[in-house]
Amino acid sequence: MARAFKETLNSGKFIVTGEIGPPKGTNLEKTIHHIDLLKDKVDALNVTDNQSSVMRFPSLGTALLIKEHGGEPILQMTCRDRNRMALEADLLFAYTRGIRNVLCLTGDSITIGDHKEARAVFDLDSTQLLHMVRILESGKDLGENELDGAVEFCAGAIVTPEATPIEPQLIKFEKKVQAGAEFFQTQAIYDIDNFKKFMEYVRGLDKNIKILAGIVLLASARMAKYMNESVPGIFVPQTLIDEMATAEKGKGIQKGIEVAGRLIRQIKDEAICDGVHIMAIGREEIVPDILAAGGL
Repeated sequence: MARAFKETLNSGKFIVTGEIGPPKGTNLEKTIHHIDLLKDKVDALNVTDNQSSVMRFPSLGTALLIKEHGGEPILQMTCRDRNRMALEADLLFAYTRGIRNVLCLTGDSITIGDHKEARAVFDLDSTQLLHMVRILESGKDLGENELDGAVEFCAGAIVTPEATPIEPQLIKFEKKVQAGAEFFQTQAIYDIDNFKKFMEYVRGLDKNIKILAGIVLLASARMAKYMNESVPGIFVPQTLIDEMATAEKGKGIQKGIEVAGRLIRQIKDEAICDGVHIMAIGREEIVPDILAAGGL
């Protein structure tokens, strides 16, 4: 049985989480394979919730699969697809099935996904969702109605240290801390010097907040350039792009694993933050190689 993630957060160890992307359909074989491969190698597995506004098998269903297979799930919830009543109901159900961790997100725009005619909800945002979790824990819902049985969650959120300008992001971060966030997973980190500056700010604000640096696998120099040009909040230094460009044909993944491992080692050895969140984005089977490259 996996250790409760909240216990891990408070243990003082270097935390490692991974990510499971649910399938677009009902074939769960590959998902179950990834769960079995990673459940004993990371402290918890985050389950994406219709990531990039692409409809997939639900985060809640996949979190239950992780639980059934002996792993520790982090249920990801976005505000894009459900109003407050649906979010509350899902949290009540999740709690009764032993899920104790939730990552609160606002959600990507519908326009980037595969259902462009869908109507986004956004009844709440991520900060309000965090607040809702704490209200449910008090024994009431957002309508101030009494609950017959409350919940208790380890709640987290995301932060983007590479955002430009950074000031609005820091304001959001502080609001999420005030709303009850216990841990944060960051957007992809490649500029360690800049990340150190962000961590100085975090430690000055609250030394107890746990920060997990996002590690996204680079598969090629072309991917790195695309992320710089098209993904807000991500900055890949030119030195890393040039390094990725040195990879022999067909060996970009191996070079990306090497780069990810080096970043993890530096973050851990220098105790820059509390852990890492590894996102292989469809290549979950190579996460063990990334862990090995990072000395984990």
